[in-house]
Amino acid sequence: MTVTPARERTLLRTQVLIAGGGMSGVAAAIAAARNGAAAILVQDRPVLGGNASSEIRMNISGSSVRGKALQTESRESGIIEEILLECAVRNPQRSASMLDLILYEKCRAEPNLTLMLNTAVVGARMDGSRIVSVYANRESTEDFFEIEAELYADCTGDGRLGHEAGAVYTTGREAAAEFGETVAEERRDEYRLGSSLLFTSRDMGRPMHFVPPKWARKFTEDDLKFRRHDTWEYGYWWVEFGGMLDTVKDNETIRDELLAIMLGIWDHIKNSGHHPDSANWALDWFGFVPGKRESRRFVGKYVLKESDLVEAVHFDDVIAYGGWPMDVHHPAGIEATGEKPNKAPYTPYLYGIPLRSLVSLNIDNLLFAGRNMSATHIAFSSTRVMATCALMGEGLGTFAAVALRSGKPIGDAWRDAAIVKETQQQLLRQGAYLPGIRLEDRNLAADARIVASSEQEEGRAALIVDGHVRSVHGPKGVRPDLAVPGTHRWMSDPSDLAPWLEMHWEEAVPLKRITLVLDGGLHRHLALTHSDMHFQTMAWGAQPETLKEFRLLADTGEGFGEIAHVRDNYSRQLDFDVELRGFRKLRLEVVATNGLDHARVFEIRCV
Repeated sequence: MTVTPARERTLLRTQVLIAGGGMSGVAAAIAAARNGAAAILVQDRPVLGGNASSEIRMNISGSSVRGKALQTESRESGIIEEILLECAVRNPQRSASMLDLILYEKCRAEPNLTLMLNTAVVGARMDGSRIVSVYANRESTEDFFEIEAELYADCTGDGRLGHEAGAVYTTGREAAAEFGETVAEERRDEYRLGSSLLFTSRDMGRPMHFVPPKWARKFTEDDLKFRRHDTWEYGYWWVEFGGMLDTVKDNETIRDELLAIMLGIWDHIKNSGHHPDSANWALDWFGFVPGKRESRRFVGKYVLKESDLVEAVHFDDVIAYGGWPMDVHHPAGIEATGEKPNKAPYTPYLYGIPLRSLVSLNIDNLLFAGRNMSATHIAFSSTRVMATCALMGEGLGTFAAVALRSGKPIGDAWRDAAIVKETQQQLLRQGAYLPGIRLEDRNLAADARIVASSEQEEGRAALIVDGHVRSVHGPKGVRPDLAVPGTHRWMSDPSDLAPWLEMHWEEAVPLKRITLVLDGGLHRHLALTHSDMHFQTMAWGAQPETLKEFRLLADTGEGFGEIAHVRDNYSRQLDFDVELRGFRKLRLEVVATNGLDHARVFEIRCV
């Protein structure tokens, strides 16, 4: 008889352990690391991005579907914007793998962050209600890890870490009476949103045949009458199945059935005779990893509900925001042929997400972000989309770093007003946006006299110090009592071919950092998409409103000297660390934009 010895464990120690490398986990890990916390990011797949990765290829969606004009600039900023702006510039070919690479590079670039791919959390060691360590397995190297941390963040989507730790969670759909929700069903059940498999295809310029496998499903036009399928370059979100099963335990069964459904849909397009224009089209990729929408939802210190979204309740501990519709899918998915696949009523305003919904109800040092946050099924139907999840992740990671610096345990930190406020202020400094919260740092630029070479009536130079870095007072923007009308940016006159802007102080001031917040076209959606129709709504590449080339100069009394000369810029926010004393003038000279016929600047912040 052979006895197999216990596996050797490699012990790792860190401050923050983030499980799950989707958009929420990536943003959480980067935010924690940039704010000084030692972090480990564990991801069970070979690539980052979750549903946005090359393995699944779903569009990153969020609140930007609301914005059509400058009055409602709802697109997410902060870390997720940084990633998507870089993807738009470096990925003109719209390669799914290029987004994988950008996410990988972003994590590898952070010295405080250790990235562990192909590594799955498989257990937790507990001391009462506190996680002492987690166990993680990496089959690719036959390694088994024990990871000790002070804080743990579950961004796995399925909630694997929290489940192993015994965190309270829920599944399925609440009854309407439980939270007073008008969109909910009358009775509670275990049904969920289903999963999907996507595909991409190409026009090959010659007839291309498709022979389906014998097990592919068969569909008629009548089966698909509520499901649009007249474009073929990118698959359909409504190829959905599994909502009436356990999306964790039945995941392999769901994958098998989704393959049969997806290939059956393609068989219908190619071979039914209803779509003759598809003759030259052929599949060039299709997924084998289901894009999962819903599984476990943790119960936090607060459960976000429908009325919080509809009324846009202002939370003192707001940590992120959302704006996607309450996008409730039929749990039967493709099987519900006689009904529309979803109902998606918009909320009236952008709404806030509180920190309390990211803090475990019963595990002392557990946080979570993404689709497993604390929310009802109805509220989750809006918060689940990836750009919103990324905002939660950035909020979580920033809070984790601030809380660790404070030395207070999470059980005290999440309710500590000073820690929450510092987290919010740091998020704003980083370029994130929180409805109803303004940056309170003193801006020395506000003490200066501001002059410009030209200005438009709705874009006066003085607006660069009004404290607002976007305009969200328009339709589907923020609640009216939180709205501040105006463009909140300097806009030079289009006839001004060499625009500049200057700040003059009466007395000399010291300066350590200059922050420029530029216009990044936040009223438009921006995400990697393989849908040509969706792509046409975007400005892919550097955003035309953003300054491409500019110079910063300071005058210490002997004329202007150059601080920085920036070329080929596509970022919305830029920080310049300087050591300037005894100067009285700061000048911004615009050389070129990325396409717009005039210069735009939201804010110049001087500290």
